[in-house]
Amino acid sequence: MDSMDRAYSEIEGTLEDDLLKEIMKLSPPAFEKLVVDLLMKMGYGGFENAGRTTVVSGDEGIDGVIYEDKLGFNRIFIQAKQWDISSSIGRPTIQGFVGAIAGRDGKGLFVTTADFSKPARDYAKDRHIVLINGKMLVRLMVEHNFCVSIKHAYEIKAVDEDALSDYQNE
Repeated sequence: MDSMDRAYSEIEGTLEDDLLKEIMKLSPPAFEKLVVDLLMKMGYGGFENAGRTTVVSGDEGIDGVIYEDKLGFNRIFIQAKQWDISSSIGRPTIQGFVGAIAGRDGKGLFVTTADFSKPARDYAKDRHIVLINGKMLVRLMVEHNFCVSIKHAYEIKAVDEDALSDYQNE
């Protein structure tokens, strides 16, 4: 079973790398829409028009808004940055996002194709801002079957000793 697990992990890792490369080809507005649509696929919103991207110019640092539940309670404000995969988002960028959502009734989610510096993660944690880096983004996409398709499915079978025990008493 270990060899199957290793093979599966390798295939999934390749899929995640390929998916991130394809995401990098999107335009910034398309990336923002992808993030909102992924959240909808994950169960946020739950009704028509529950999630939307904002107008590209003059968005005041907010790229999208989605409701947390089906009743429309609690908005989540989204910042989506499609940055180079090898780059790191620092604390000042997160501070800017916190400033953009200050005074609004809602929570914050910052999604990027890059990564976050430790000071950025610490600052976000203290302010209850959820951070999703590129690796986590593609893992969520795979987990929720978003922008991926199943090519093959294999059943792994094992001996059912309970079923066989019925025949040992015969």
